[in-house]
Amino acid sequence: MEYAELRQAALDANLALRAHGLVALTWGNASVADPRAGLMAIKPSGLDYAGLSAEDMAVLEIETGGVVAGGRRPSSDTPTHLEIYRGFPGVGAVVHAHSIYATAWAQLARPLPCAGTTHADHFCGSIPVARPLTQAEIADDYERACGKSVVETFQREGLDPQRVPAIFLPGHAPFVWGATAQAAVENAVALEIVAQMALWMSAAQTPLPELPEPLRRKHFERKHGPRAYYGQDRSP
Repeated sequence: MEYAELRQAALDANLALRAHGLVALTWGNASVADPRAGLMAIKPSGLDYAGLSAEDMAVLEIETGGVVAGGRRPSSDTPTHLEIYRGFPGVGAVVHAHSIYATAWAQLARPLPCAGTTHADHFCGSIPVARPLTQAEIADDYERACGKSVVETFQREGLDPQRVPAIFLPGHAPFVWGATAQAAVENAVALEIVAQMALWMSAAQTPLPELPEPLRRKHFERKHGPRAYYGQDRSP
């Protein structure tokens, strides 16, 4: 099988979404990139997670979007994934799931404030909302326009996609990413949990409180970056 390692990584990421309860039916997808080769592998469109195999995964060139391996039609969200890889160097995997709470927050079209340390462990700040698409964008090249709106939002708001690896598409659902497939899946799980917390909090208090900046930064940086000390030493 061509690109066996990349396709297996994409399969594992998609099955992880199902194992964590982030997807239902055939909704959602995960992709994994090989930046050196300029390739990504992604779940095919409309296939049930239960029967997926590594050979089902479609492999595409990131620069051109051309399919180089796989006999299945790639996910309909493929152009969005491609735009995220093109716009955010360093992203190694992208996750798109219609999980209940994160999707509910996206449909509210509201940024998700960093109200607590659980949020700050994964996202150094609020989760932003992309701009609404125009009628022409929706009618013309919808999925690609979604991806472009993601990149534009981070550029416009001066956000670092490595420090806030998620966004809500208004009326749609979240896109989440990471340097690796494992990181992207973990970020998607974390987003679902903090979105659930926030919806419960919003029922009791409006607006949601903001975590003080020093505490937010402390929790993010103890797990990420050059001075991180959370977890075990991974050096040989």
